[in-house]
Amino acid sequence: MNISQEKTGDLSAVVTINIKPEDYQPRVEKAIKDHAKKAKLPGFRPGMVPPAHIKKMYGKSILVDEVNNLLSDTLNNYINEQQMEVLGQPLPKADDTKEYNWDFADNFEFNYEVGLAPAFDIDFSSKDKVTQYIIKPEKEVLDERIKNLRRAYGKMTNPDVSADDDVLYAELVQLSPDGSVFEDGITNTTSVRLDQVQDEKIKKSLVGLKKGDEVVLDIQKAYNNDAARVAAILKIDEDLAADVKSKFRLTVKNVNRLEESDLNQEFFDKLFGEGKVTSEDEFKAEVSKEIEAMYAQDSDRKLQNDLYKLALDKATFNLPDDFLKRWLKATNENLSDEELTGGYDDFAKNLKWTLLENKVIKDNNIEIKYEDVFQTAKARLDAQFRMYSPQPLSEEQLSQYAVQFLQNKEQANKIFEEVKAVKVIEFLKGVVTLDQKEITSKKFAELEK
Repeated sequence: MNISQEKTGDLSAVVTINIKPEDYQPRVEKAIKDHAKKAKLPGFRPGMVPPAHIKKMYGKSILVDEVNNLLSDTLNNYINEQQMEVLGQPLPKADDTKEYNWDFADNFEFNYEVGLAPAFDIDFSSKDKVTQYIIKPEKEVLDERIKNLRRAYGKMTNPDVSADDDVLYAELVQLSPDGSVFEDGITNTTSVRLDQVQDEKIKKSLVGLKKGDEVVLDIQKAYNNDAARVAAILKIDEDLAADVKSKFRLTVKNVNRLEESDLNQEFFDKLFGEGKVTSEDEFKAEVSKEIEAMYAQDSDRKLQNDLYKLALDKATFNLPDDFLKRWLKATNENLSDEELTGGYDDFAKNLKWTLLENKVIKDNNIEIKYEDVFQTAKARLDAQFRMYSPQPLSEEQLSQYAVQFLQNKEQANKIFEEVKAVKVIEFLKGVVTLDQKEITSKKFAELEK
């Protein structure tokens, strides 16, 4: 057997494999004998079918399979031995000039295109600067959070007249264009939260109502044509809600108001535990810390994105784009030319980032331990379970689930890649200069647009 490589470009090559009969015949003969031992054919006892009979009936298909297996093994071994860093998988080159008889005596030649990973150096240092934002909540954000907490621990009352943030318990009846009740139309008794009404004029018309009052409600205008919201209020399918054009008669059955809890020790103890917060100033400080902790996650996400952009900006190397596009088409039968053109840039960015990750990890001897992968898997599973049950799983249960989860190769690879990305980002945080800058949540939101 002879195998050789010819460079066809800076990042592409053709690997040629020449196979002689003595290379494949032993494999074919063994495969025929194995097939004969397992074959069940009329006129022969199980396991007693003569190999010559199998060769006559299935010889060519067995030959094709074994040559393909030999090619695959040979090509993979050659790539590993030559330490070729290939992107994607080798693509067989069609050669219409070569025809084979597949008669167990052919010499075969096969050519494979390969895309090669670029060799590159990348240097990160303190000269590279990235802004790390410290997000501070505005007074109105803090006030809104405090208001929501006080209402969450408040008590329900039933005032005589509705106000801005009240909830109307009301009957909704569908009306005809002339204002009469629509026969067999939609009716529902439901809660209408005034703080969710988006049209200010309609919201104003719902303030000052008392039990028994009636108003005509343009429900689509009230909720800015939000089909999901309209469907929930009328208790109908979302598709049907999107098509509702009628107005509704709203009859107030009751006015509900959630009174805010007093800022007293009983309220503080319910929120933070007995005696941990003892004054209004301490309460506001704790709420502010809670908001800043949530904002810190947003800040860290932006920092990661900015480090990602910094790395890609430094990645001036090229990729074998033509080869990769052919490979994507070859391995995704349903991929259209339009989809390939539209999605290739994102694919190339992700591939460059992967090459950068591998380079940083290799050059800096960053180790990814199984324990890191295991703990990350546990954290992901814990978050999933908490979505469905307020009662957390025990450490022992989580560990058992994590072991089972990581037995799935695809899932394990996904977690491994996640850990690898985190390791690289943490490395970059420790190398580049992080310029800390305080910013309000409103101005930070503008940066995210």
